[in-house]
Amino acid sequence: MIASNLSLVERSASTVAGAMCMAFGLKQRSVAGAMLVGGGAALIARGATGFCPVHAWMGTSNGSDTRAALSGSGGIRVAESVTIQRSPEELYRFWRDLENLPRFMTHLVSVKQTDPQHSHWVAQAPAGATVEWDAEVIQDIPNQMIAWRTVQQADVVSAGSVHFKPTGRPNETNVRVTLQYDPPAGKIGAAVARMFGKEPSQSIREDLRRCKALLEAGEFPTTEGQPRGRQSILNYA
Repeated sequence: MIASNLSLVERSASTVAGAMCMAFGLKQRSVAGAMLVGGGAALIARGATGFCPVHAWMGTSNGSDTRAALSGSGGIRVAESVTIQRSPEELYRFWRDLENLPRFMTHLVSVKQTDPQHSHWVAQAPAGATVEWDAEVIQDIPNQMIAWRTVQQADVVSAGSVHFKPTGRPNETNVRVTLQYDPPAGKIGAAVARMFGKEPSQSIREDLRRCKALLEAGEFPTTEGQPRGRQSILNYA
């Protein structure tokens, strides 16, 4: 019997992604479509057995050390930035209260700070599911940068940082976010996400635009051109 090295969330995500690949590939009736069908079948098998040969070959599994899982070419990398009309001190205070993040990061359901260095995150996943993980702040330089990584038994293995750099103009700061993560369905899952939705970099860009709108104007723009409503930004001070 093959030993499982995937979490239940990873297995579910693999099955959903595989079914989507196969459905899309069967409609193409081409070489590329056939490749998608083959990849989809492999993902479904991955979900059914709970076994990932890549994890086994690398000697990693769900909950493995973040640095090992993301070392070398592991994981997906994203880097985006935005200029916000706020001082580095204000932006640092806002981001350091991690429970503020779901206010503009649409994929996040909640972030609960358990102590000054640790927090519990819940995010949306395919098919209405959610993924959860615990994270720790590994570097904290007031008014300059915050860096974090996931800790044991994370559904999504990730690490990231946010840097606050003055532009030289009064109360204007460049906010740069870098993320590296290993989604439940791996790089194939990320490719499926790009096929049927937004690329990770596009999602982060849009999140940063919402952050800019929230902190500069206290409101989010909508596709209809009307503000969604003013949001209080004073509770982070």
